[in-house]
Amino acid sequence: MSTALHEYPAVPLEPWLYEIPRTARADMRVPARIYSDSVLWQKISNDRSLEQLVNVATLPGVSGFVYAMPDVHEGYGFPVGGVAATRVSDGVISPGGVGYDINCGVRLLVSDLTLDAVRPRLEAAVHEMSRSIPSGPGHSPRYALNDRELDLVLGTGCRTLVQRGLASEEDLLATEAGGCLSEADPAQVSPKARQRGRDQLGTIGSGNHFVEVQVVDEIFHAGYASVFGLQPGQVAVLIHTGSRGLGHQVCTDSVRELDQAMPRMGISLPDRQLACAPVGSPEGKRYLAAMSAAANFAWANRQAITHSVREVFRRIFGAETGLRLLYDVAHNIAKLERYEGEQLCVHRKGATRAFGPSAAETPPAYRSAGQPVFIPGSMGTASFVLAGTDAAASKSFGSCCHGAGRAMSRSAAKRTTSGSQIRHELEGRGIIVRCPSNVGLAEEAPLAYKDVERVVDVVQQAGLAIKIARLRPLGVVKG
Repeated sequence: MSTALHEYPAVPLEPWLYEIPRTARADMRVPARIYSDSVLWQKISNDRSLEQLVNVATLPGVSGFVYAMPDVHEGYGFPVGGVAATRVSDGVISPGGVGYDINCGVRLLVSDLTLDAVRPRLEAAVHEMSRSIPSGPGHSPRYALNDRELDLVLGTGCRTLVQRGLASEEDLLATEAGGCLSEADPAQVSPKARQRGRDQLGTIGSGNHFVEVQVVDEIFHAGYASVFGLQPGQVAVLIHTGSRGLGHQVCTDSVRELDQAMPRMGISLPDRQLACAPVGSPEGKRYLAAMSAAANFAWANRQAITHSVREVFRRIFGAETGLRLLYDVAHNIAKLERYEGEQLCVHRKGATRAFGPSAAETPPAYRSAGQPVFIPGSMGTASFVLAGTDAAASKSFGSCCHGAGRAMSRSAAKRTTSGSQIRHELEGRGIIVRCPSNVGLAEEAPLAYKDVERVVDVVQQAGLAIKIARLRPLGVVKG
């Protein structure tokens, strides 16, 4: 089903909030709400993200509102930047609400080093990371896993890496869900998915994934920055990647199965990319189990990369150099959560969990501020550290944006600029770049993304998260 944008009348409720009422289309079950200012609204209106959001509002058992964050853009089924919660009692779970890169997420490591101390050997450190952390598409063995080891990663996530010396108990405390979803069942991950992921642990992949050395450039909330252990001039490392080929195959397998099963279940939807099944059905349980296993793989992947980064920092800057994990949070995931006494399956696709100080899952160390949230900018622009709010629970099912959000497709970006030009521009600004592909650089050019500062400001104005600090890039390793 395709409908022109003007047929979805959006009512501005606040300067940063629009609503498409339930009456906008006969098959909508709930209204759609979009967090945006007037400038971002013009960009959001240029693709199919609003139509996709309205389609999401037709899912069986959908609860409350469906939401779009200010970085929203067109995706597969769900828009990227979309949030939807379905009732476990009578609702569905949809792979399109998670996406192909299951548990793509971000973690921030903070050092005890200042920029002045790092600058003389910064290029050497970035180069060593590019050598030590495989990047790009395909298979690049770093920690090849046998069947038993793969089952442990899929079933227990980061926990098994503690036993291998690649993680600490402190790392688990600073990782969403402790780096493990208990619903995971390795047996539900297909042989093809297992084969694709077997030798991809500890690798970045391609697309918009990266490892970036940054410096804390500005503090906006001194009190919360102190809680997080952030201060101006401090060097940090941001890691952004997910479940690699394993997660992609899990989604592919599940979409195929659920698409074939929907007619038998009497489910009819406006877009086949929303393929779904009741949460409690055998098909729904199989997807949840496989998706959770892929999510565990992604957390373990980011943890293995963390170990590699720490090794590089020790070699380059000294044995006593520390890199503390501030937090790790997913932005492509479906999780069972409780709101107002009801258990819901919360789909976050290109949306970051943003729990406040009162949430049980907010780590005790951060209860006076809120759960840390990381918003990477486009390549070469600033990233932000935020804190989730209690108000977000009722405003967005405890969610906020996940990045700048694409304003231009990858193909359009490649037509507009070249990788060599982007590399030259970044290096001209003092940003060290290591990327095996100029095509990959062109696809992720800053001009292809929205203004991350504007996106973050909307999130703060809406009360979904509080801006804590801005981080400026110093060097980036990309796939």
